[in-house]
Amino acid sequence: MSSLPDLTKLKPAGGKRSSKREQIVNVFLRHEGHLSADDLVDLIRGEDHRISRATVYRTLLWMVEAGIARKVDFGEGRFRFEQSYRQPRHFHLICKTCSRSFEFLSSDIEAIIEEISTDRGFTASQSVVQIYGTCEECRTGRSSVNVMGHSDLVFARDALRIAIATEKSGLDFYTHAARITRDARARKIFNDLALEEKEHLQTLEIRYKELQQRDPQLESRPRFLFFKGAANGLFAEGRDRLLKGVNDQQALMIGIRCERGSHRFFKKYGERFDDSEGKQIFLEFADEEREHHDLLVREYRALVKRQGRTRRAPRAGRPAADRPAAR
Repeated sequence: MSSLPDLTKLKPAGGKRSSKREQIVNVFLRHEGHLSADDLVDLIRGEDHRISRATVYRTLLWMVEAGIARKVDFGEGRFRFEQSYRQPRHFHLICKTCSRSFEFLSSDIEAIIEEISTDRGFTASQSVVQIYGTCEECRTGRSSVNVMGHSDLVFARDALRIAIATEKSGLDFYTHAARITRDARARKIFNDLALEEKEHLQTLEIRYKELQQRDPQLESRPRFLFFKGAANGLFAEGRDRLLKGVNDQQALMIGIRCERGSHRFFKKYGERFDDSEGKQIFLEFADEEREHHDLLVREYRALVKRQGRTRRAPRAGRPAADRPAAR
């Protein structure tokens, strides 16, 4: 479970600290999933029967305003509340039979929302996607895998999977680029980056195993992040372009575009998520990709300059008899 926020810094404008409010917030954050106001009242009453229903309701509204909770509507005729502290915005699959909900985040859905909003000149402040249907357990009668709401560990697991896939595709890209590059200095850059990708990949895989040890059932938990474009690594398309045959400058330019796209991808989603382990993984990777991008840009410029000198030198040194006659 995520660590709890410093409640001493959270209080209504002009208000005072409240031990009852802090107790309600702590109970809310200890329970994953989606709670109705009545659910939370029952949980609070189990710990302290002196806290009134009205106090719980007021605290819930304050938590929404403070960014600790989000209000969601599953079509039950009542609102439910989910944690927003350290949790990214996400979408829901909702079973109409058992009323359970299953959370996910899809970059493809978000891209469509952004495309439509931009086309209409619309500034979106919040997006809600809820898909109603029948869950596997209700449809087949078989118990499905762990369907608990996503946790910080699941988010971190999925973030690491995407980072590992990107690192593998980057290693493959730079290894192949080094093989086809003729310029010695550019080839060394590609080899160095391939070695760096390999070392980072080993570090990420160790980190992934450590994450698994923190939750033995982590691998069986449903996926939360659906990032189709990153599933096979953000450099996969770049490698396919290398295979079609390119010169040294083109190879560097493809690497620059891959690193730029990777940096933007990880930075975009890292900055949009609330504080969490998954967020840190994305931002760390964004910084790494920016450094690689800048290195490749410098090398591309240096290569263009070197090749420009090489091409001009023979012309400048040709005997006068070989030069075109002046008109």
